[in-house]
Amino acid sequence: MVIDETDQPAALRLTLHQLAVFVATARGGSTRAAAERMARSQSAASSALADLEAALGAALFDRVGRRLVLNENGRALLPRAQALVEQAGELQRLFGAAHAAPLRVAASFTIGEYLLPALVARWAEEHPASPVRLRIANTGDVIAAVAAFAVDVGFIEGPMTHPDLVVHPWLHDELVVVAAAGHALAGHVATPRQLAAQTWVLREPGSGTRQVTDAWLTQHLPQVTVGYELGSTEAIKRVVAEGGGLACLSRHALDGAGPDDRRLVALRTRLPVARRRLATVLHRDKRLGEVTRAFLQHCGAA
Repeated sequence: MVIDETDQPAALRLTLHQLAVFVATARGGSTRAAAERMARSQSAASSALADLEAALGAALFDRVGRRLVLNENGRALLPRAQALVEQAGELQRLFGAAHAAPLRVAASFTIGEYLLPALVARWAEEHPASPVRLRIANTGDVIAAVAAFAVDVGFIEGPMTHPDLVVHPWLHDELVVVAAAGHALAGHVATPRQLAAQTWVLREPGSGTRQVTDAWLTQHLPQVTVGYELGSTEAIKRVVAEGGGLACLSRHALDGAGPDDRRLVALRTRLPVARRRLATVLHRDKRLGEVTRAFLQHCGAA
C-alpha cells in the first residue's frame, strides 16, 4: 500500500496555550497582564507569545513603550484565537471542569443598574455553574469593550454604531423629565419656555442617555442650561431630589423604591414623547457560545 503523505494532517505548530496567552496579552496590553490573568510567570507568557510569533512567522504586536498594541496580523488573528480558546473552555465544561469561565457582560448605566440585576440574579439561581461578571459603564465604553473582545456581549441605550459590531434591538424605553416632588413645575403641564428657563442635571458626554437627551431637548427647547454633568444616574437623582434642577431619565430609573425615588416626580410636559430602543451588541467576528446564547434568550434578547 502506498501512502500519499500529502493526505496526512500537517503537524500543528500552534498550541492552545500560546493562543490563550495571545488573547490575554491583547486584552491586557502586556505579557505581564497576561501572566496575571493566567496565573503564570511573565517569562512563561513572553516565551509562549514569542513561540507563537515564530510559528506563524509574523509579529502580532507593535511595541509602543511598555505596551503591546495589536498590529494588522494580530487584529486578523484575535477573533479566531478567541473562538478557539472559548471552544476549548466549552469542552472542559462539557466534561466536568471544576470552574466555568464567567460570561462577561457589559451594560450601560440605566440597563446595568435597573434592568439586568434581576435578570442576572434569576440566571444565577437557574444556572449556578455559569456565573456572570457584569461590568457597568457608559455606552461608549461598552461599545469599546465589545469591539476589543474584552466582554462577550454588551447592552446599550444609545443609537451607537461600530464597523466591527452588530447591534440588535432589545427593549423599548421612554425618557421622562424628572424634578423634585416640591418643584414649582410639579403638578402642572410644563411648557417648552418654562423648561428652557430651568437648570438641567445631565449625564456625561458619551452616555447613551445623554446622546438621546441632547437630541430631544435641543430640538424642542429654545435653550438648555446645563448645571451639572454626572456619570451616574443615581447621583443625578440625588441632586434633583435636593432641588438642583431638572433631569431627563429613563422611565426604568424611576421604578426603584429608594428614598430619593419617593422625592422625585415625572413632570407632565408639552414635549412629544421621547422613545428609544435599548439594544444588545455583539462582535461580528465572535462565535457565540452556548452560554452566551442561553443568557441572551434568558434576557429576551435571543
